[in-house]
Amino acid sequence: MAQGWAQIVVFLLVLTALVPLVGTYLARVFRGERVFLSPVIGPVERFAYRVMRVRPEEGQDWKAYARSIVVFSLVSWLALYLLLRTQGIQPLNPEGFGSGPWNLSFNTASSFVTNTNWQYYGGETTLSYFVQMVGLTVQNFVSAAVGIAVLAAVIRGFAARSGAALGNFWSDLIRINLYVLLPIAFVAALVLVSQGVIQTLDGSTTFNTLAGGTQTLALGPVASQEAIKELGTNGGGFFNVNSAYPFENANSFTNMVELLLILIVPASLTYTFGRMVGNRRQGWALYAAMMAMFLVAVGVVYAAEQHGSPAQHHAGVLTHAFDGSTGGNMEGKEQRFGIAESSLWTAVTTVTSCGAVNAALDSLTGIGGLVPLANMGTGEVVFGGVGSGLYYMLLFVLLTVFIAGLMVGRTPEFLGKKIESREVKLVLVGVLVTPLLALFATALAVASPDGTQSIYNHGPQGFSESLYAYMSQANNNGSAFAGYTGFVQPNAPGNAGAEAFSFANLLGGLVMILARFLPMIAALAVAGSLAGKRIAPAGAGTFRADSPTFVVLLIGVVAIVAALTFFPAFLLGPVVQGLTDQLF
Repeated sequence: MAQGWAQIVVFLLVLTALVPLVGTYLARVFRGERVFLSPVIGPVERFAYRVMRVRPEEGQDWKAYARSIVVFSLVSWLALYLLLRTQGIQPLNPEGFGSGPWNLSFNTASSFVTNTNWQYYGGETTLSYFVQMVGLTVQNFVSAAVGIAVLAAVIRGFAARSGAALGNFWSDLIRINLYVLLPIAFVAALVLVSQGVIQTLDGSTTFNTLAGGTQTLALGPVASQEAIKELGTNGGGFFNVNSAYPFENANSFTNMVELLLILIVPASLTYTFGRMVGNRRQGWALYAAMMAMFLVAVGVVYAAEQHGSPAQHHAGVLTHAFDGSTGGNMEGKEQRFGIAESSLWTAVTTVTSCGAVNAALDSLTGIGGLVPLANMGTGEVVFGGVGSGLYYMLLFVLLTVFIAGLMVGRTPEFLGKKIESREVKLVLVGVLVTPLLALFATALAVASPDGTQSIYNHGPQGFSESLYAYMSQANNNGSAFAGYTGFVQPNAPGNAGAEAFSFANLLGGLVMILARFLPMIAALAVAGSLAGKRIAPAGAGTFRADSPTFVVLLIGVVAIVAALTFFPAFLLGPVVQGLTDQLF
């Protein structure tokens, strides 16, 4: 177990060391300043402006910025849906795949446009290379860029001293893709290819097994999609088993590289925020709050998986892991990663909106399975998705400031700006819409005949599957307790015609869309409200939001809101299972 902790500590030290470097670079990109890539990318940027008729110097207020996002996302959704519905006539389809059911296409288009990457299909058996590259991979870039662009606009609103402009969405979208996502993803893809992650347009290959049979091995352009899948906190795998498959995640080194790709942008954006608002201590305070909650998540899931469940102790099925740990729960985990790297991956991908998995979440112990649920119960503000995690955390910051102001009888302020009734109302909308959507959808799923057809397991595990599915989609995460399905076999008893209408596909798609854009618009509205406010100098009675006291209070508010919202549901699922002798 000491070796496992050493791996985790080294990873966190590397991440922390990179935060100020990457954070400074991101701040320069957001401000439109010259960076070391400007001589190469500058001409491409200016060409993109001419083609799209963008004037980057023309700022947009929050309403115009939000309208641009909605229009761009709608066009992206329609384009992806069209690609999914016409797959049979497209090139680069060596396996001859046709289009799936319309409701699956609806869910998939909604999933990738919202940066969720929830998958009710197996990529290698469902989608052509053309759809994977032109459809899904492109959306991995642009949906991630939308989240980062919104954060850039929100930061400008917090930092502004006058005016209503939050920047130009189209300029932000272009610069974030050209200067951040594309260069890092390109280098990461080369690293992954060097380690054995495949990148080819050849069709599947058939080979003879040692047992004398034959087996078909799916291939494809994997490394290019894998890099942005992790960097953009997207999570959707080329293969059905995602990052547990060697062709997506070859070894322990690529496992750590991919984990770093997932966290580096969300973590560094805290430093970016500090630089852009002129208070680096504020950025480090946000990073400290996120890191503290992250360490709790890693520690609990690692301890739970190392100990195993009561049922495993009674049945004597605890195993020895490849990393040297003994007595742990290795069910559903890869030997090449072991318990430590699987636990770290579970925590990283559920505190961010990255649904990638390198182990079966459905095979976690009851308490271990509670951790990803609890991470999403916070609204994924512990680093969170690229951009979305920090602007969601800033809503919690304003809520904390408001509560602190009530406690001491002062008008709440943040960065010298008064937080008034309008901002508080918008904050509550942004904070509460995601958990309410998750709980409402779960209630429909477990209480309706159409919803229960998607549940595989019985008892508390079946409830956990349903709760996790809609918490994951509402938080734009995309990971799943694997038993929950969106496609009902049409020939099963009582399911005639079910392929034409899938409750889970449609409900999940609607949840992903609403939970992505409603909090996003609320955050932009808050930034627009703050942009024109005058900044008052700090006084003797000002409650500093960059102090250790505020960090503790912020963590408490996040935890209390999550507990009040989801604790009864957690008791019905993973907690009950963790206290019983049930294996599943």
